[in-house]
Amino acid sequence: MALIDVAISCLNSIREIEEDVKDAIVYIDAGCTESFQFVGAFPLFLELGARAVCSLENMTSLDAVADWNSKTDCAKRIVIMTSRLLNDAHRYMLRCLSTHEGVQHCTVFTSISEGSHSAIPDLPLGPDAYREYETLLVQDYNEHTKKSDKISKDKGVPKFSSALESLTMEPIASENVDISSGGAEGLVVSVHHFPLIICPFTPRAFVLPSQGSVAEASLSRQHEDSLSFGLPPISTGSMSDADDVPSGATLTAHFLYQLALKMELKLEIFSLGDLSKNVGKILTDMSSVYDVGRRKRSAGLLLVDRTLDLITPCCHGDSLFDRIFSSLPRAERFSSQAQLKQGVPSINRPSLDVQVPLGELLNEEPSKIRDSGLPEGIEAFLRGWDSYTSDPKNGGLLNECDKKSTTNWTELLNGSLVATECFRGTPYLEAMIDRKTKDGSVLVKKWLQEALRRENISVNVRARPGYATKPELQAMIRALSQSQSSLLKNKGIIQLAAATAAALDESQSAKWDTFSSAEMMLNVSAGDTSQGLAAQISDLINKSALAELQAKKNEKPDSSSRGLLSFRDALLLTIVGYILAGDNFPTSGSGGPFSWQEEHFLKEAIVDAVLENPSVGNLKFLNGLTEELEGRLNRLKSEETKEIPSDDQLDIDALDDDPWGKWGDEEEEEVDNSKADESYDDMQLKLDLRDRVDSLFRFLHKLSSLRTRNLPLRGGSLASESSFPGDPSGNKGLLYRLITKVLSKQEIPGLEYHSSTVGRFIKSGFGRFGLGQAKPSLADQSVILVFVIGGINGREVLEAQEAVSESGRPDINLVIGGTTLLTPDDMFELLLGQFSHF
Repeated sequence: MALIDVAISCLNSIREIEEDVKDAIVYIDAGCTESFQFVGAFPLFLELGARAVCSLENMTSLDAVADWNSKTDCAKRIVIMTSRLLNDAHRYMLRCLSTHEGVQHCTVFTSISEGSHSAIPDLPLGPDAYREYETLLVQDYNEHTKKSDKISKDKGVPKFSSALESLTMEPIASENVDISSGGAEGLVVSVHHFPLIICPFTPRAFVLPSQGSVAEASLSRQHEDSLSFGLPPISTGSMSDADDVPSGATLTAHFLYQLALKMELKLEIFSLGDLSKNVGKILTDMSSVYDVGRRKRSAGLLLVDRTLDLITPCCHGDSLFDRIFSSLPRAERFSSQAQLKQGVPSINRPSLDVQVPLGELLNEEPSKIRDSGLPEGIEAFLRGWDSYTSDPKNGGLLNECDKKSTTNWTELLNGSLVATECFRGTPYLEAMIDRKTKDGSVLVKKWLQEALRRENISVNVRARPGYATKPELQAMIRALSQSQSSLLKNKGIIQLAAATAAALDESQSAKWDTFSSAEMMLNVSAGDTSQGLAAQISDLINKSALAELQAKKNEKPDSSSRGLLSFRDALLLTIVGYILAGDNFPTSGSGGPFSWQEEHFLKEAIVDAVLENPSVGNLKFLNGLTEELEGRLNRLKSEETKEIPSDDQLDIDALDDDPWGKWGDEEEEEVDNSKADESYDDMQLKLDLRDRVDSLFRFLHKLSSLRTRNLPLRGGSLASESSFPGDPSGNKGLLYRLITKVLSKQEIPGLEYHSSTVGRFIKSGFGRFGLGQAKPSLADQSVILVFVIGGINGREVLEAQEAVSESGRPDINLVIGGTTLLTPDDMFELLLGQFSHF
């Protein structure tokens, strides 16, 4: 039986729209860019005959001349692909149509189904959303065309430049438009569904685009059981009403339904967690009797709430994949225009497009690179691209490039990771994500050595067998990149090796290892006493605050660059410590896992740290106080720098016994009053800060109660336990324990099966005669799709595959999916940043 490959499925979906793409300018938004980058879809668009593939958000009129297929006539067709709701992408699509005057046909592909548009209450489109939007887009295009014509006549300026300016200055109004009116002559708009816009890291592991509507949608509303807009609420067992289901749950359900249809899978749905149950219920309601007759491959879908296991994505596990995504910079996000819907913000997930610093590695030996002819090739390309604006009298762009440093053009070599790049049929990212840090880096080194042998290139580098270091990888990367042919032929392994070398850099690996050691110490202390764990957390806070203060006084770089933990890092470890404390000491104190005295020391440590360094980051519990705290700190510093009078100076007024001697000395009274006011303000500011810190600890108490408040964890079979010899799952995450129990057919508390429409009918109609169907088991399925609502990380993908390998079931085809890719920094932003629920 064929294995499921989500990356190949994405490419096949693009091939299905060949007729639309051929001879058209293809515009893709930021979410589609992330998806197509991972699947390596850009060469496929060229193969299918697209004129060009351009950014929808950054579109310009010059896109029409960037023709891959050297067409001389003007483009008459435009294809727009978006991962957003139609109303969110509307202004970009309208600007695109207004810029290209000669376009006659516009085809829009969106990953959001018609059912999703009609299911979300605050959206203006109805059940026939695609047809309605076709009419609305044409009508808005006509209005803006007429408006731009009038502006061009009045001011005597080019028509479409004025239209673009008006689009950026004025909001686009689509409401109150008569849908029944006809469209524009010469322009035909058609809207279609394109569900497979996902980011596959491997053939069987994927997440949703971070800048798509599904990933950005809120997963919870603010109430006592919620933690963050970007995370599911605590699973207390109280199912939400249909009207209270967050938009993220609705969009996720419709995405999974359309994904199953596209891959021809008949899903048996299981859920674990309150929000997952809501998603499972929506999925079940969308199934119909007509699905029964279709020949589909049976598969099991397991939905899991991220809130059931927060400690795994918060920790720095042994995963090279996670190190790379945590160490490398990400591409900048495009700002979303609809940030607030019914009081619920959209989540600004970090971009999945990591910037691999290949140019920095090559820039260390610029002389060899110049001799290879690579700069001339890049400059020639740029000269042709910028010939429209270059001045032929001064030689164009080449003279300008000669004046620039090598760093400028080497930045163009910085790239991204592509999931479909293979080594002898094995995808690079798949082989790396299935290995730990040491094994993964050694594998990358082996691939580089194989590539060097194929190119007949020798490298003089001292290598240690069984280890991979940054200098070794650097030397091999430079050798493979000296010629253009070798660089292009081995681009996949070169990019991956550059990313690995950046993650193994001392400044990055030292901090990751420090984090990992601190988390291990907290885990050990959690197995002992609450006093020891509280002391460990307090020590981390004090040391991090002291290190930052010392670095500030010495005017040295940030402490994190030397492997030391910052105060922000200490707060993340405090979250880990409180979750561990709740697992091990659930009844130590009133409302929290620690006693009043232990928690008092922790609060004082955080108050002192904030007073010494108010600008500690984007912390929600300090909103509105940061400027006042910084002003107080600056005032204290200015007072310290004032000249202090010497001890031998005698205060004559201090020897005066006559209290009437200072009668009328108004200036000294004003100084005393101002000092008293400042003292009062300081006292009030400290009281406000202590109130904010108290609210922070109330939130930490909520995190520490996850094990007791999450119903599936109360039995203890899925909860994380302290490791002991002989227990292979002691330090594993929830997914490992869950998949292990599923494949061994053990009872899982809180796991709910969602019967289909036909199943419910058979159960109710024929069950009385003993003809009812038995409850299916996930272990009986050969294909199992596990989707974590809230996100996953690389360590969990590795552990999930380990669970399948250890089960002795090689026939299981396991696919892991999630809302987004989570790093420890992402978890910090969700729990203590602007999307947190305090």
